[in-house]
Amino acid sequence: MNKISLFTVIFTLFLATGTLAMKDMDHSKMNHGSEHKDGTFTHAAMAGETHAEFQVMELASMNMKDPDGNTHHVMATFNQNGEKLEKVVGKVKMVSPSGKEQLASLEDFGSGVFAANFTIDEPGKWGVICLFKAGEDQHTVKFWYPHMAM
Repeated sequence: MNKISLFTVIFTLFLATGTLAMKDMDHSKMNHGSEHKDGTFTHAAMAGETHAEFQVMELASMNMKDPDGNTHHVMATFNQNGEKLEKVVGKVKMVSPSGKEQLASLEDFGSGVFAANFTIDEPGKWGVICLFKAGEDQHTVKFWYPHMAM
């Protein structure tokens, strides 16, 4: 077998096994937790068999304005068995450092992206609680969003 054919066979096997491995990936081994980088706060967590990932961003940094005057965008994606879930319903509650609560439904932006907008107007740790339902399974993810005064 010539070198090109051998390379093609090995490369094809490599791609096939890599694709199968990704499909059966154990999300519990993925990095979970929070990170603040380049103005975007991210948090990833497992909720049962669902890998949930959240991003908190200032609307102004995205050159967006909310008609209701909200200042921040909480975006969420959900994956199971390596596939993005596109049929999810849920709500997000934000609790300010002083205890004020805001509640919003996750809006479906298509392609498995869900989001809700909030007014974040106090520096400090904000509690974020997301209750979501994917299929018959209902889950809750909780984390802290550290909002700093500008």
